[in-house]
Amino acid sequence: MSVPYETAAYEPAESPESPEEHLARLLGRALNSFELPDETIRQLDCALAHDSSLHSAHYSSGLHRATYRHTWLLADGSAVTLWELVHNTVPGSETQHEVYTDDEELRAATARLPLPPDAPDFELPAMVELAAFPEPRHAYTPDDSADHARRLLRRAENPDPPGDEIATLLLRTAFAHEITQAFGRPSRSRRGSRPGLSFSLYEHAFLLTDGQEISLWEVEHTATPDGRHMCEVYSTEDAARDAMERRAGLLG
Repeated sequence: MSVPYETAAYEPAESPESPEEHLARLLGRALNSFELPDETIRQLDCALAHDSSLHSAHYSSGLHRATYRHTWLLADGSAVTLWELVHNTVPGSETQHEVYTDDEELRAATARLPLPPDAPDFELPAMVELAAFPEPRHAYTPDDSADHARRLLRRAENPDPPGDEIATLLLRTAFAHEITQAFGRPSRSRRGSRPGLSFSLYEHAFLLTDGQEISLWEVEHTATPDGRHMCEVYSTEDAARDAMERRAGLLG
């Protein structure tokens, strides 16, 4: 038995859509898109990533109804969801699309549809849980983040920097990042006339196009024989802090 609500509109695109393109397609087919609040549209215009899933479906006596959940991830770590109702109200009639900002509006709109009572023999159970975006730990800024990762890795002087797999992933898919200082110790004089000793630890957090987060840990210090400033980059915080302790211990 064919499933009428699996229309071409929901077939995978040949290439991944951007959040803006996905929003434009949704608004373009929804009959009531003009009712959405302007503030919601402005938020979604700046989305970093998106995801969609079939939430529920019903097919009976030539009539069909399906609901979809569309979620966008914003740069501040919050998420905005729009609910899409897809249905025909007369057997053989053209499918219509409506969009709502919350599930209560969706339920009210669904209740108004002139659909017959549920018929178990023709009911198509289709409950799909949307994979929630992980809660980001940072307030990311969309920027030339791949280039930032490239410059960070280029200035690393330690013999064991992050591997090629992490580097390739960042250079290909990082599109937002945030830098925070995790540790900082001001310069202090060493014995004799040698320069001051200082350590700083920075987390460079990157957001990837699939919602994944990757951090690189940068150690800046002057714990070198001649007091020269040195930069080291590690893939974990523990490795970075171990490196600081080793450097400080060598020059005690």
